[in-house]
Amino acid sequence: MAILFLGSVKAILATFSVYNFRMRRASGLFLAGALFALTGALSNAQTPKPKVAGGAGLPDQAASLAEEGHCTEAMPLLKRALHQVTAKDMKKRIALDGVHCAMTHDNPFDSLDFLAVLARDFPGDPEALYAASHAYSDLSLRASEDLARQAPFSYQVHELNAEALELQGKWDEAAAEYRKILELNPLLPGIHARLGRTLLSRPQPSAENVEQAKKNFEQELDIDPRNATAEYVLGQLAQNANDLSAAIRHYTRASKIDSGFAEAYLGLGMSLISAKRFAEAIPPLETYEKLAPDSPTGHYQLALAYAGVGRRDDANREAALQRETAESLEKVKRRVAEGLLQEQSEPKAKPPEPQN
Repeated sequence: MAILFLGSVKAILATFSVYNFRMRRASGLFLAGALFALTGALSNAQTPKPKVAGGAGLPDQAASLAEEGHCTEAMPLLKRALHQVTAKDMKKRIALDGVHCAMTHDNPFDSLDFLAVLARDFPGDPEALYAASHAYSDLSLRASEDLARQAPFSYQVHELNAEALELQGKWDEAAAEYRKILELNPLLPGIHARLGRTLLSRPQPSAENVEQAKKNFEQELDIDPRNATAEYVLGQLAQNANDLSAAIRHYTRASKIDSGFAEAYLGLGMSLISAKRFAEAIPPLETYEKLAPDSPTGHYQLALAYAGVGRRDDANREAALQRETAESLEKVKRRVAEGLLQEQSEPKAKPPEPQN
């Protein structure tokens, strides 16, 4: 029973990362962005100034200047070229050069137009995503430093600290930060829910932790009755305690507050099935299936609901879909695992020898 309960808590925490408790990236990415900027700045400072052929086109001239380290001269040309060039390869080159120059020459907000082009025109490109991850982490780092400098005693500083502590798994320290915020402003929306999340995030939350978390989510709803996630977590906690009527009530509210909250429909359907209310379980599970068509769990639960009302053909169809989606998911997991193993087994390239 204890193992099953912990598994349910882990499921709750997984939902946090999917829904509206999305924690911002913290120190690891910030450091990567800072190192990225520092490396570029050092390399640019050591590069001799090039001579660009007078007959070169604007995009080529802008890219050449940027790539040879002359970002001050290149940036005005890159901005112009970004809106003129139509060839995909050149547009990507211009955008990447613009991001690099902006971030390595202490003009981070100049990167935003270039990042917008990368996101719009190259949404799945690994090189574009890599550059964007560094740029956004550096922008986030700068904003957090500004916050700490301009408003060191604000609740937002405590909130930022708490999020960083959560990412490090320091749950007690994070909870203390959230409690400090509540001391400053006990009616601030979202904080009771974040404190509740922290209490449930411990590796082995005690019964007391769970009860405190429940109380905080209830207090969150007193402050913000339209917090769908608070309703959802209370539904999960009630379901874990086998209080199906409370679970159904909370899941129903969550799905009405946010009609796109897929997990709320799944929780509602599963609770109704547990209560043998199969006909009532079908509509929320059909909605969940539309929102998450690749979920084996959704197909399985819908098969149970159809079987419960005697719709055998529909139940068989959903059972077949459950097997297909489970196999597809397993194939994806295997490919990811194989890719990670291959990456780990490949010899790392040696850094270049320093030149005298």
